[in-house]
Amino acid sequence: MPERQRAALIVSSPSGLRRRVPVEKTPFTIGRQGSNDLVIRDNRVSRQHARIVREPSGYFIEDIESRHGLFINEQRVSRQPLRSSDIISFGFTDSYQVKFTLEEGELGRLLDHIPASPEVLVSGTQNLAKLRAVVEVARAVQTSLSTAEVLEAVVDAALTITGSERGFLLLRENGELSVKVGRQLNGAPLRKEDLKVPAGLIQRALRERKDLLSMSFDPQAAGGLTPDASVANLELRSAVCVPLVRVQGAQLQETMSASVNDTVGLIYLDSRSDVADLSSGNRELLQSLALEASIILENARLLEQERSRQKLEEELTIARAIQQALLPKQLPSAGWLRVAGASIPSRQVGGDYFDVIQTGRDVWAIVVADVSGKGVSSALLAGLLQGAFLRAAGSAEQIREMLTRMNLFLLERTAGEKYATLFYSILAADGSLRWANAAHCQPIILRAGGEPETLESTGMPVGLLEIAQYEVRTSSLAPGDKLIVYTDGLTDARSEDGQVFGVKRLMSMLKRLRCAGCEELHQAIVEELEEFTGEAEQADDVTLLVVEYRPQ
Repeated sequence: MPERQRAALIVSSPSGLRRRVPVEKTPFTIGRQGSNDLVIRDNRVSRQHARIVREPSGYFIEDIESRHGLFINEQRVSRQPLRSSDIISFGFTDSYQVKFTLEEGELGRLLDHIPASPEVLVSGTQNLAKLRAVVEVARAVQTSLSTAEVLEAVVDAALTITGSERGFLLLRENGELSVKVGRQLNGAPLRKEDLKVPAGLIQRALRERKDLLSMSFDPQAAGGLTPDASVANLELRSAVCVPLVRVQGAQLQETMSASVNDTVGLIYLDSRSDVADLSSGNRELLQSLALEASIILENARLLEQERSRQKLEEELTIARAIQQALLPKQLPSAGWLRVAGASIPSRQVGGDYFDVIQTGRDVWAIVVADVSGKGVSSALLAGLLQGAFLRAAGSAEQIREMLTRMNLFLLERTAGEKYATLFYSILAADGSLRWANAAHCQPIILRAGGEPETLESTGMPVGLLEIAQYEVRTSSLAPGDKLIVYTDGLTDARSEDGQVFGVKRLMSMLKRLRCAGCEELHQAIVEELEEFTGEAEQADDVTLLVVEYRPQ
């Protein structure tokens, strides 16, 4: 392999954002885990998915026993040599795609940005300067972290290609053009006030012509903008406008044929003396520069969108930590009452809530709630419910009154758009259990010496209808009996092939493990659920509480 060849990966996200990652060492690892050389932010990609190695005969890629496989040009492989332009994917059409490239130093990068026109690749100092300007754009695209620096390089290259005196890059903001970059031919910066050409005139000219527009006008004359005009005036300027079209994803053909109504801005060039050089090769270079600028702007927009998303994720991570901190830090683990439980949100924050509260020397309140919907709004409502249960009700009448007040309170503030199912119970040391089920998943009493029993619904969800009423019932637990309370995220969980975990599977496990302690039983159910779902993304939060009655 020639030493001057350098490998790189062009990574395209599902949203269309592209970035270049050089393969500077081997083995070069790819996967979801943060320690990889290339981190793929997709839960379906394995933690250690693949690696690239360099051998005397070239670069090879190897699958590291990934769950969903490694694909080169849509063909599954375990190990395969890499050729330039090979497309690496991970088994999903809506995930990241990675293009492998071998670059021949500066020339390799240059050829990606110069159209194959014989009028461009000619000898001479002038044309070498044009090629050097395009190389500078390519270098800026690959190395600069500043969008402004790259756009300045684009304007400098456009000035070099056309020989114009001044260049400006203008972008649309609220329907109007605003100057973002101003440069002179010698590289000196210009202020936006230096344009001295009414942006409205440039907009009008742009509307009248679809592609690259050459025009001459007198900036001192009111409204004196006429395409290809010839006006005898000392202030007469020869100008060129190159539209920056809105990039249509990866479909460059669609982008090139976009109308001026799809423009995000333009490159404006002018001179007081010579007319701009718009020979065929120069026109192609200008159009290529405009397309590069359009892609840069779209990538900048996607990057800002990604940064906003990451900031939101960071805030949600903090919210999740707060929400988890509000759950019981310790559950009873000795004496006549022993409890094991956890809540696993499907997103950063969830709408499930559980608590175990001691209301007297020999009395505990046990509650599990599931707020409708997902995300932040459901999490806020779950926090509100937690506050409502801090002062637990004890008698049957107190439980009814509490649920009725909660129902009216939520209904008044959410107008029925948000509601919650919940199970509330009071367990005493003598094994008596008073409970109410507001349309929640039916809890299960796992008898140590008999068949399991389910606790059916005794009322409607809280916050749904004003007429809701809540019946309180009584059961009793014998020594060794357990109460299993869960949310529908457990039984509705799906495997990678779409199968549902289901109540039947849960019941089978409970019967098989009826003699296990609460910790052992809880852990067994969680492990069974994780094995069943694999890496499939879940649509709902999972909360599971196992209560064991063990009188002394």
